[in-house]
Amino acid sequence: MIYTVTFNPSLDYIVRLDNFTAGEINRVNYEQVLAGGKGINVSIVLKNLGHDNAALGFVAGFTGEEIKRQLKEFGVTSDFVQLDEGFSRINVKAKAKTETEINGQGPDISEAKQAELFAQLDKLVEGDTLVLAGSIPKTLPDDIYQRIMARLDGKGIRIVVDAEKKLLLNVLQYHPFLIKPNNHELGDMFGVKLTTDEEIITYAKKLQPKGKLINSVGAGDSMVAGFITGYMESNGDFETAFHWGVATGSASAFSENLATRPEVEALLKTIA
Repeated sequence: MIYTVTFNPSLDYIVRLDNFTAGEINRVNYEQVLAGGKGINVSIVLKNLGHDNAALGFVAGFTGEEIKRQLKEFGVTSDFVQLDEGFSRINVKAKAKTETEINGQGPDISEAKQAELFAQLDKLVEGDTLVLAGSIPKTLPDDIYQRIMARLDGKGIRIVVDAEKKLLLNVLQYHPFLIKPNNHELGDMFGVKLTTDEEIITYAKKLQPKGKLINSVGAGDSMVAGFITGYMESNGDFETAFHWGVATGSASAFSENLATRPEVEALLKTIA
């Protein structure tokens, strides 16, 4: 079974405007409200690709109820720890000539509620996959990723970590199954040593299928979901998993919504 954890899920209010002027009234020409958070995006894309999974984490208030409702609509099972106070955060993503984001802070999470999540994770068994993704709210300890991986160490669980530098570096000692590649790993893929930003950009572009960028939100999360899908469906072939990751991330970037399997399979034909 695949599980995702989103520590600080959100409702994303996404708007498009011809122009945005600070201090003035701005009229939108497109708007959408979507459940968000890196783990949640991974869960939705995995389901789109045909793989059942369970979304874990913390939710609160009326926004938390909407997050759960949307996941159910996508066919994703959720088993969030319900917080007693506050509400899951609302993020505003305004897309005009440039993109502007205003992210909420999220509710407080007590030690007792953290213990409820740990109890859920203790039920994972050998062969399960766990995705730990995204930032953590200020009320959680900054070593929460490390605590979880230490707790599950040695149980035969594949753990994927998609997080900021400090959260990621602290868990490398536990040998996660997958992390986002850095510039050194990118160079290794092509047998070169990358030393400048320009070189990194050049080789990163070699991994990109052709297409028009429409929406970057969730593209990286989609890549994670695609990699997991490719790995599972190929019985552990990393090259296939890599191709699926690139195609799925690109499919989300080329669409208003998160990637679907037909979109991914179409792009696979151009890179595999």
